[in-house]
Amino acid sequence: MRRCEMISIGAGPAGLAGAIEAARNGVEVVVFDENERPGGQLFKQIHKFFGSGEHRAGERGFNIGTSLLDEALKLGVEVSLNSVVLGIYEGGAMNVMVRDRIEQVKAEKILVATGASENMVPFPGWTLPGVIGAGAAQTMANIHGVRPGKRLLMVGSGNVGVVVSYQMLQAGCEVVAIIDAAPEVGGYGVHAAKVARTGVPFYLGHTIKNAHGKKWVEGATIQQVDSSWNPVEGTEKTFDVDTICVAVGLNPMTQLLKMVACKMVFVPALGGSIPAHDKNQETSVPGIYVAGDVSGIEEASSAIVEGRLAGIAASNSLGYLNDDDFHKQRETLLKSMAGLRSGPFGQKRDEGKQILLQSMKG
Repeated sequence: MRRCEMISIGAGPAGLAGAIEAARNGVEVVVFDENERPGGQLFKQIHKFFGSGEHRAGERGFNIGTSLLDEALKLGVEVSLNSVVLGIYEGGAMNVMVRDRIEQVKAEKILVATGASENMVPFPGWTLPGVIGAGAAQTMANIHGVRPGKRLLMVGSGNVGVVVSYQMLQAGCEVVAIIDAAPEVGGYGVHAAKVARTGVPFYLGHTIKNAHGKKWVEGATIQQVDSSWNPVEGTEKTFDVDTICVAVGLNPMTQLLKMVACKMVFVPALGGSIPAHDKNQETSVPGIYVAGDVSGIEEASSAIVEGRLAGIAASNSLGYLNDDDFHKQRETLLKSMAGLRSGPFGQKRDEGKQILLQSMKG
């Protein structure tokens, strides 16, 4: 059995950031990721981040991902791709399928940064080819250079829905409409405004009724909903589309954490059932940390800060970072996180994190 000081599960922004901080302090770190390419969601994000320079405003996601990967490799972090962690067991032991073989490894500290999966809304015709998640469309266009379709309907006006809609326009798709059952746009105004300026209509207070087609998507019908979310008869609108993108939220991928009986808490504002954790990002199981969407759905900037918190906490626990330096660095990172969670969207997430902190004390 191979023994490691720290293992990061996931080579996305949270996993890489945690690995970098730990390696910078002298910790031996191995990163496992099931994909062929590292970087997680960042390499699909061609738009520029906004906010403050501290949080890399003005940089495009894929450039941030590249810089994180380069920094990790320079610090000696081992990044193992095509590596699926099959399970975590008592004492930090785990089985990992590396390409076509099973390896047994054991870590003193584990950072789980497995991210999230896309939610789906079932409706008549939702299994037809052409109904895809918005993240899948983003992967097709921005990673593989494949246009998902010619005429596209976007279901969901959150950040993912509006950002991916704009990127589909850049990829040469015609976005016929963005719909959302909510009465207001769910994403940031700066993203929605970019799409609106291109002439794409928003149908708020509308849901998808059904998809049309025998072998694949050939059209879609939407319908207005009332204040109780009930469909309103006679309000149907039909669009000629070959692709329906669904962007209705994400679900934290907590399966590995449940295997080791981490305490879970239900926080709707953060994506549902997520692992309780403290300010160090440590779960109820000592030595297991979480960061990124698996610890609650937020933005990539938040994931990076959470990863860094977990990295310095693991370094301190392993004896590589003294208490004074650890507390100073943690305070700086917590202030940075507080800035990210300011504003109407961030406050809800901050309230959710406070619920998590209280759950660790209870």
